[in-house]
Amino acid sequence: MAVRTWWRIGWRNLGRNRRRSVITAVGLAVGYFSVVVLVGWWDGVVVEMINNGTGIVTGQLQIHDAEYLPDRSVYRTLGGDAGVDVAELLERVTRDPAVSAAAPRVYGGGLVSSGSATAATAFLGVDPERESKVSRIMTSVTEGRLPARGANELLIGSEMARILGAKPGDEVVVVAPAVDGSMGNDLFVVSGVFTSGLSDLDRTFALVPLDALQALMVLDAGRVHEIAAAVPDPWQAAAAAARLDTAVAGAARPLAVEAWTDLRPELLEYAQLSASFNWVLLVIVFGMAIFGVANTMLMSTFERRHEFALLLALGTVPSGIVRSVLYESIALGVIGLLTGAVVTLPVLVWWHHAPPDLSWLVGDFTMAGALVRPVLRVEYPWTMAWQAAVALFLTAALAALYPAIRASRVAPADTLSGR
Repeated sequence: MAVRTWWRIGWRNLGRNRRRSVITAVGLAVGYFSVVVLVGWWDGVVVEMINNGTGIVTGQLQIHDAEYLPDRSVYRTLGGDAGVDVAELLERVTRDPAVSAAAPRVYGGGLVSSGSATAATAFLGVDPERESKVSRIMTSVTEGRLPARGANELLIGSEMARILGAKPGDEVVVVAPAVDGSMGNDLFVVSGVFTSGLSDLDRTFALVPLDALQALMVLDAGRVHEIAAAVPDPWQAAAAAARLDTAVAGAARPLAVEAWTDLRPELLEYAQLSASFNWVLLVIVFGMAIFGVANTMLMSTFERRHEFALLLALGTVPSGIVRSVLYESIALGVIGLLTGAVVTLPVLVWWHHAPPDLSWLVGDFTMAGALVRPVLRVEYPWTMAWQAAVALFLTAALAALYPAIRASRVAPADTLSGR
């Protein structure tokens, strides 16, 4: 018989016990919905973790002197003692199609004192306008404002502000070793306070205008430690780093271009681990569903054993019986998939654009060293959507295989005689 005929038989057989068919199809639809939405939600958590882990300060891509990491010596500036043309280097970086913005940075370490209180501090010299397009820390100001370019001002974390008892407008003493061997010190005004949600950052970090920190550390204008770049799609950062490695070649000293996958390998490992768990979820959900479908098909074939016996007695080959049962099960899978897709797609779109915010119930938390907000935002897991669809059809086919073979082996004479 033609395939079309087998399909008609399969669809017709589903109507023999509509209640049972509907319950089984709904079970398959719920399995499909559960897998796709849970994977989409977890992908959203991973993306949130990567964006926060790289976006708060690190950046998705960094350029340093080849020997700057891991020691982070203040002497290892881009281009060595001669420095680089920072504006020209920034132009080269932002020319890459994957890069949306880039900013120069200077790092230093020292002390900030206010009255009798002192805090060990990691200083980050930034261009406030450029840095605000690269890192989120510039948008985390809870009191005051960002430091002004060229001014002796600094932005401190909320924990540091508490330790120092300082607030916007207060004057503090800043001490930091300079590259000429002297000890740089000066008075700075607290321009504002930020809260990143990461206690270590809020306790030890201070942002200073780039030129002010260069003056304190006796660094020329062309000497910076890092160019940080923003790559909106973090999974494009590695490819962008490979392109920029060639684009920025030719400096007085070799430069290293590294993506977040090299700078924050723990985030990459966690993302890869999460992807492997998606398959575990797929196997568990449809592994459970297979028993429901198998039960439906066993009941269906048992009720129709006289029908199968009569067909075999009239000359139907056993493979025809097997096909009849398999097409019925696959038709059940089609109904389950269509129902699941119709329910799943609107939920994905809704949770992607208007995710439920559970911050009223659960506060922010850290995962793999990155801040994660309790927002149920999902990513579109299109790959898992079609993989789950294939798994659903395989579930329907495999679940029907044993009942189909069993139905094809009934003894016509014994069955028709009631024995």
